[in-house]
Amino acid sequence: MSDDVIDLYERHAAAYDGLRSRSRMESGWLDRFVGLVGPVASERAILDLGCGMGEPIARHLIERGYAVTGVDSSASMIDRCRRRFPAQTWRVADMRELTPDALGGRRFAGILAWDSLFHLSRDDQRRVLGRLGAFAAPGAALMFTSGSEEGEAIGELCGEPLFHASLDADEYRRRLADAGFIVREHVVADRSCGDHTVWLAQRRGER
Repeated sequence: MSDDVIDLYERHAAAYDGLRSRSRMESGWLDRFVGLVGPVASERAILDLGCGMGEPIARHLIERGYAVTGVDSSASMIDRCRRRFPAQTWRVADMRELTPDALGGRRFAGILAWDSLFHLSRDDQRRVLGRLGAFAAPGAALMFTSGSEEGEAIGELCGEPLFHASLDADEYRRRLADAGFIVREHVVADRSCGDHTVWLAQRRGER
């Protein structure tokens, strides 16, 4: 069912745009994330994997002054991003197939996969995590959400089943370490952030 997620979001892009909360409950975590990214500078761009329609996550970062490159498999979502934030860079692409060359070989100071990585199967998550280092500058921040425990779960979007999956915490730590990232924070079911389970990590190396 993970392969159905792209089509589901594409078909319901307009409805999801209306349903997605703009309350910015994520702002505390985004502030921690940009604290690792560092002050706004031309070389400190952020890669948003599964950016959706650009709100509220990308908007928060853009309003802070960061340049954002957003990637999403839904052309309808990316179209909304381009209309809302024409000065930023937006790409229709599947994060499972994304290559550095597709983004001009750029390395990013921050990488986000908020409410997106967990729509992939566990094997696809393993592959994506193993490749994130290729997009990360030395010292880059990485933040993503996962399930609170290993397994699969089926949510709902517009009355249709929506797939989620998660590795266990120990495996996420191992996979991140193998990809060159150090876990800085990990909070399970953060009540201040809608019960999201959040990972904040940092790429080894000096900027």
